[in-house]
This record gives sequence, structure tokens and C-alpha cells, in this order.
Amino acid sequence: MRFVRFVTILTALTMGIASPAWAITNGSADLSDHPEVGALIADRPHPDGTWSYCTGTLISPTVFLTAAHCGKKAQKTARVSFSSHYQPGTQVYTGRFVPDARYKDSSELHDMAVVVFSTAVPNIKPATLPREGMLDELEADNSLQTTQFTPVGYGSLNPVKGARKKQYRYTDTRNQTSISFENLSPRWLDLSLNSAKGDGSTCFGDSGGPNFLGGRDSHLLVATTVSGDDNACKSTNFDYRLDTPSARRFLGKFVTLP
Repeated sequence: MRFVRFVTILTALTMGIASPAWAITNGSADLSDHPEVGALIADRPHPDGTWSYCTGTLISPTVFLTAAHCGKKAQKTARVSFSSHYQPGTQVYTGRFVPDARYKDSSELHDMAVVVFSTAVPNIKPATLPREGMLDELEADNSLQTTQFTPVGYGSLNPVKGARKKQYRYTDTRNQTSISFENLSPRWLDLSLNSAKGDGSTCFGDSGGPNFLGGRDSHLLVATTVSGDDNACKSTNFDYRLDTPSARRFLGKFVTLP
């Protein structure tokens, strides 16, 4: 299975998952490391009482980047929380949900969307976007192969051990992990677990979330989480590059690009 999208309500229900989300495995609480990373918050709680269903990143004071497949058909608005642990009553920001018009449900290409707020989100510094072709440059000088990436997201942690069906634990908490480079293609950054380095993975609930270039103190957002190679969150992650002309064509409508 080449792509398993990281938000699919039907898949979640048929696999016995409590809520329609995936998230970081083998990671740790992000706390205040990446305050620019937020969660999309549902209008009502999932059956397990949690609320988040996708992840994203503030890329300007008024623009939040996530995945197009996180939205429903004809969705007009979305609610975002930047709390490291969302609870009912926590501050949320409602904005206009705008998917890339080129995105089609039948394909993972152009899987980007933004939430545009009418006023700036206060006291949060947006993430830095890459210059055009940055990942190609790093691959050309052979530094990409040894680079670590830091994905951040909300949702399920490691599956419950010993359960008859796969059961994922959701906490509405922002988590992070480290993951290694595997491959670069014209649209995709493939990242994979390296057990020798103690890597983790992205999983349900991380859709639209960031993959930062470098360690936990990095805020350079180079790719967004879209899908994975399996439904156990233990294989290759497929992340949408933000340094390509195609991605920049969409992003440039909303933010000033480097």
C-alpha cells in the first residue's frame, strides 16, 4: 500500500480506532518547543472524548498551513488551537479554510490547504518556509542523507499493546519525534524510521503537520505530513515538499516566500 492517508474516518472505524486521527509515535511531549504548530479542532468531540483531527503550522501571523484532505467537501471555515494540550474552553481561532484548487480526492498531489484568520494570532512566531529548491541543494551536496527531521503533531501515541484490534491512544497533546531521510523525489520527501537512532514516526492525526529540517529546536518547515506506507505507523512517511515551484505557487497566494 503506497499511501495510507493520515485522516480517514472510515478506516478509523473499521480498525477499531477511537477517533479519526493519527499522530506521533515513539516521541515526546513538544511542550513549548513549537508553539507555531496547532491542531484542527472538531465541532464536537470524537467518541473517546478528544477533539483534534489534523495538525498544521502557522506560516504567517494570519495563515495556518495544513492538508487539503483534512477538510470536508465545501468546507468554508476551520477552528485551530495552538495549545500544547487542548481542552474544552481553550482558546481557538476560527478562519477561512482554503484548499489548493488543484487538489483532487483521487490523488495526493497538491494536498495543501490554509486557514486564513481575519486578525493576527498573537504572541506566536510563525515557522520559516524554505527557499525554492532547498532540498535539492542539500541532496546534491550529500548532506540530506545524514540530516534528521523533526515531525510534530497531535493525536494518537503508540498503539495499545495486546489489544485484539489496533487501538490508538489520543490525548489532544502536541508531540514531536525524530525521523531519518530516505528519499527525495520531485514532489515528495520520504522519511523513514531508523531504529539505531531511536526514530519515531507520524501517524493518524499528523496530517498537514510539519516536518522541520533539523533537531527539536528547528523551525524551518520543509514538508508537510500527508501519508505513510502502512497503517501501523512503522514504515516510510510520505511528506509534501514545500520548496517546489508547484507548492510555492499555492503558498505565494497567501504569504511572502523566501
